[in-house]
Amino acid sequence: NKMKRIREFILSFIFSLVLSDVAQSEVKNVLFLISDDLKASVLGCYGNEVCETSNIDKLASRSLVFERAYCQGTSCNPSRTSLMHSRYMGKSDMNLGKLFRDNSYYSARVGKIYHMRVPGDIIAGTDGLDVPSSWTERFNSKGLEAHTPGDYACLNLNIFTRELEGRESTAMPNRMFVSVSYQGDGSDQPDHQTASKAMELLKEHKDESFFLAVGLIRPHYPNVAPKQYFENYRWQDMELPDGIENDIEDIPKLGRAATMNSNNPIGKYPDNQKRMWAAYYATVTYMDEQVGRIIDELERLKLRESTAIVFLSDHGYHLGEHTFWQKSNLHEEVVRVPLIVSVPGIQPGKTNAITELVDIYPSLAELAGLKVPAEV
Repeated sequence: NKMKRIREFILSFIFSLVLSDVAQSEVKNVLFLISDDLKASVLGCYGNEVCETSNIDKLASRSLVFERAYCQGTSCNPSRTSLMHSRYMGKSDMNLGKLFRDNSYYSARVGKIYHMRVPGDIIAGTDGLDVPSSWTERFNSKGLEAHTPGDYACLNLNIFTRELEGRESTAMPNRMFVSVSYQGDGSDQPDHQTASKAMELLKEHKDESFFLAVGLIRPHYPNVAPKQYFENYRWQDMELPDGIENDIEDIPKLGRAATMNSNNPIGKYPDNQKRMWAAYYATVTYMDEQVGRIIDELERLKLRESTAIVFLSDHGYHLGEHTFWQKSNLHEEVVRVPLIVSVPGIQPGKTNAITELVDIYPSLAELAGLKVPAEV
């Protein structure tokens, strides 16, 4: 174990030297992609054999994949605040977007980067807790979310309907168990709009240095996607996490999830737990296609060889593991996140070195040859 740690340290040191050389010669742009509530274990490149994530997997095949990347916040707002300011607690006047903006980059946000209420700010098209100093321009993507006409389900209440009245939505207690499968091509959804706007900005700013931050909101609840994505995942075929007898008896109250099978009606409906998995998978695949559209446009514009690409999530998610649901606890399903980094001149591969999202900001600064602020 000691030799392994020494080897990892040496490899990390060599990697930092290589990054320094690459940054000065090849990295002119940054494409920063962040998904919402996406756990690493659902992606093919992290070993999942059910969920279709061909575009993210393709990116991973040309990237350094971090197998042990961890977030600093177990829900959206603290995690995003931390990674954008490179702080364990609090904020500073400088942030990741502002650093690039202050160094003459075009810095833009499309979608959710800092915290937005999903679905609240998405329905309203509002900025949430965005920090304006980060951006040269910023763009929101609106959507109907749970109010999308189609097959609505509130799975913990065992409700299935096509009626628009009475749906669980913003700030309502059962909104996290909602899915909507509808007829359409997906172009009306926020993530499709976000991808389209990102593609437009890539084309407009291809001849200047840019930091483009693209925030995709799926698979965050409500799990809304066109019917064809749900059809890929029959709920009857879903396998629930293995149950372990007395699994949580040694976990103190503060270490347990707020929502568990024992305190929420979802525990009474094993079939609906399977439907939760199917809906999560459906929206992950939908989100994956938007990632593919953006990267395809980057390649069409011949920007791939001058652009560092980062794909990550703010934190993971529970779907019944340990009988837990959602987030805000310290289990591996929540704190471990996908982190995929493609850098011109860096060979693809995988690393088991422990990595933290708090390090993204200074690492991107180094890649671009920018001075790392003292505040990080």
